[in-house]
Amino acid sequence: MNSASDPSGGGAALGSLLTDEGQGLLDALRDHDPAQELATATRLRRDHPAELVSAALGMARLRQRAVAKFGAEDAYRMYFTPGGVEQATRASVAAHRARRFAELGVRSVADLCCGIGGDAIALARAGISVLAVDQSEATCEAVRANAAALGLGHLIEVRRADVADVDTSGYDAVFVDPARRGGRGRIFDPEAYSPPLSWAVGAARNARYAALKIAPGIPHEIIPAEAEAEWISDGGDVKEAVLWFGAEAPGARTATLLPGPYALRGAGLPDPEPGPVGPYLYEPDGAVIRAHLVADVARQVGGRLIDPTIAYVTADELRPTPFATAYAITDALPFNLKKLKAIVRERGIGVVVVKKRGSAIEPEELRKKLKPSGPNSCVIFLTRVAGAPAMLLGRPAGE
Repeated sequence: MNSASDPSGGGAALGSLLTDEGQGLLDALRDHDPAQELATATRLRRDHPAELVSAALGMARLRQRAVAKFGAEDAYRMYFTPGGVEQATRASVAAHRARRFAELGVRSVADLCCGIGGDAIALARAGISVLAVDQSEATCEAVRANAAALGLGHLIEVRRADVADVDTSGYDAVFVDPARRGGRGRIFDPEAYSPPLSWAVGAARNARYAALKIAPGIPHEIIPAEAEAEWISDGGDVKEAVLWFGAEAPGARTATLLPGPYALRGAGLPDPEPGPVGPYLYEPDGAVIRAHLVADVARQVGGRLIDPTIAYVTADELRPTPFATAYAITDALPFNLKKLKAIVRERGIGVVVVKKRGSAIEPEELRKKLKPSGPNSCVIFLTRVAGAPAMLLGRPAGE
């Protein structure tokens, strides 16, 4: 991202943490309990400067938050800014993107709006030389420290600059990760990104290869015709979308599921006709839905939609696919709370998982009304079937 000034303590605070004393404090705080931070700070200030203790505690908090994205081994060696942790690419996603660049034969990348360096690190680990660019001095200092800490300094050059001023002509590829958060939170208008999507597309068109990271909810109609759009989920959660320029499938729509990776490239199929609920229900992965590839999954499993507006696929036989979770359906009924409560009570259902699509009912409120009790479990789908409110009961297929 082309990050704004980040309230992270700045380069001076980071510099103090790179000293022997700072490193010792960070090592001591690796497993500290945030609930005991006041007592910890009081104890440490007896032997260390107060500013250094504050900086170390702040970095320790960020490292603990970063474990979910980077893993403990890297997170506890890296340096972060508050905004950098929030907006950094998850390591598994960055590694997937780096593999794609490497498979294209890319040996050098201009990483514009690099943030704290998550993508630059993945690219360097794939053997690719990186120019990492950001406007924030604190962010650039963090990238330099991260490259050094992970032994990648020889592959990552860091430059503080406005990305619009960077000449990328000497690089095999360009990667742009515009800032999609502002002072009021998440930004949904691509032209309000920093830099705007139109600028990033222009930069991509001037490069041999390019990848632009965008929000997963981008309207399909504004995706440039020559770009492959890839939606990526990790562990079932949609993380991002990427526009690829110069790759092998211009105009394609792709859903990629990690940790596989499993990739589904759309065949341009029309939506299947809806039909009656069969013995199996398939819940497509979020990346499949975002990429508008539910029809492709339906073809894989020999299925049909339960409703023209609902992204649930039903089928008469079980055909496992990595792109959707399959459930065996035991009951397909019009929605009726009294009937549902009776079923839960009579079957001794104590564990209820409520999923909804196309229903205004809140799962937690329903769970409270059901008062589940007993040794059995059930998955309840609140949805529409042929336009009418319905409840489908079942369990994960194969259980």
